[in-house]
Amino acid sequence: MSIVQKRPFGQRYAFVVVAVIFLSLLIAAGLRSAPSVLMLPLEDAFGWRRDTISLAAAIGIFLYGLAGPFAAALMERVGLRRTLLAALALMSASTATSLLMTEPWHLIATWGVFSGIGSGAVATVLGATIVNRWFKTNRGLMMGLMSASSATGMLVFLPFLAALAQSGGWQPVVVTVAVATAALLPLVYFFVPERPSSIGITRYGAEPGERDEAPLAGGGNFLTVTFSTLRQSARTRVFWYLFATFFICGFTTNGLVGTHLIAFCGDMGIPEVKAAGLLALMGVFDLIGTTLSGWLTDRFDPRKLLGVYYGIRGLSLVYLPYSGFSGTSLTIFAILYGLDWIATVPPTLRLSNEAFGDRSGPLVFGWIVAGHQVGAACAAFFGGALREMQGDYVLAFQIAGMTAIAAAALSLLIDPSETLRRRAAQAA
Repeated sequence: MSIVQKRPFGQRYAFVVVAVIFLSLLIAAGLRSAPSVLMLPLEDAFGWRRDTISLAAAIGIFLYGLAGPFAAALMERVGLRRTLLAALALMSASTATSLLMTEPWHLIATWGVFSGIGSGAVATVLGATIVNRWFKTNRGLMMGLMSASSATGMLVFLPFLAALAQSGGWQPVVVTVAVATAALLPLVYFFVPERPSSIGITRYGAEPGERDEAPLAGGGNFLTVTFSTLRQSARTRVFWYLFATFFICGFTTNGLVGTHLIAFCGDMGIPEVKAAGLLALMGVFDLIGTTLSGWLTDRFDPRKLLGVYYGIRGLSLVYLPYSGFSGTSLTIFAILYGLDWIATVPPTLRLSNEAFGDRSGPLVFGWIVAGHQVGAACAAFFGGALREMQGDYVLAFQIAGMTAIAAAALSLLIDPSETLRRRAAQAA
């Protein structure tokens, strides 16, 4: 018989959990953004081509997304805390091991494969699972806040990591990320219970006595659950619309801008620390914009919100190569682009929950996030390869801007009620 461990604050203990998860997501975002800071130092230290370094970043981003749905199912089967602790340990160990690298494949293995798998469990799908498990009300706001942690990760880490890289090379960056990740292990172990019922409370906003959501149906094999959920959701158009728009979201954010903006600025004569400061400024405005997006998602049509977000993003990317890269123009870009860097997450999660239900929604959302990271991986490699072929990043940013504008139009076609009508027809 399990023993219920009482915790203080009652239902408000959910905010303690959110604080620890926010910090975990922040550190994971710092890890995933570190390759953008490492690109130039690794090029100088080892003589590796930029497309080779971009390949490692692309693999890490791809696995960061692909691991999401499996992590969501694993959290249901073996436990959220166990899954999270194992992921953090893998992230810390893989980045620390990269201190020994001497060949490009070492970079791909450590910063690509292993850190990608580990950080995939400490990503957006973790936030979705926490929100659905610990909150009945204010879900949009909480998801917006946790989504904004990736922007805060840039805000906190990138200028500091860039300064370390500029003064001491790539090794101090690696040490900092490995130590920061390891420091999360005791916090998660002591302050993140499995479920509200584990500490004798109900979800925030729930009535007294209301039970937690039951685990996903589908047997004990988490791989079976993961793929069966994908098979069922892939039969609907709403899944593919969400997948396509989030593919473009990844393509136009951490894939291209997150990986290559510092290098793009370097090509334009802007020092690395100053360019990292530009990303940090975006982080400030995304923290504001994504939290506001969560509030708006609780109140307005999420499809229209997505249309606005993608439209603004596309115009910003089209503008950047012709901005002149002056201080004023870059500030304008950072504000416009930063306000909706991750603002698409709360409305996308709401549409996923509306279409597939609170129980399956986070797992389906994990597959949608996988689409985001596939798009990001494509852009990370595409940007580096096009830079080698063209000699600049102009065409890469123009293509990304046009795809974002296409996503704005595609967002308006999403209809979550399609799945409800399908279930009703099957029941009849």
